[in-house]
Amino acid sequence: MKKKMNVLVRCLALIVLIAALAACASSSTRSSTGEYIDDSVITAKVKSLIAADDFLKAFAVSVETFKGTVQLSGFVNSQEAVNRAGQIASGVKGVRSVKNNLIVK
Repeated sequence: MKKKMNVLVRCLALIVLIAALAACASSSTRSSTGEYIDDSVITAKVKSLIAADDFLKAFAVSVETFKGTVQLSGFVNSQEAVNRAGQIASGVKGVRSVKNNLIVK
C-alpha cells in the first residue's frame, strides 16, 4: 500500500510540474515569462535612449514590445524624428523588428 502511495505522489508531482511548465510557455498572442521579461528590458532600453536623445526627448514617444517587436507610436514634428526613433529602437540588442507608427504633425 505504501509503495502505491509513493508512486501516486510521484505521478501527481510530475503532472503538476508539466502543468506549470505548460503555463509558462508562449503562444502567438501571449509571451512566456522569459519573453515578457526580455520585452520589458527592451522597452526600458528604447525609452531611455529616446529620452536621452537631444533631438527626440521633447516628443512623447510611446514604446511597446511584444516578442522582440518594438512598436513606436506618438506624434513628432518631422520625418527625421520618425527615422531617428526607428534607428534607435532597431539598434537595441534583442529587437527583432520595429513597427514605426510615429505620425508627423
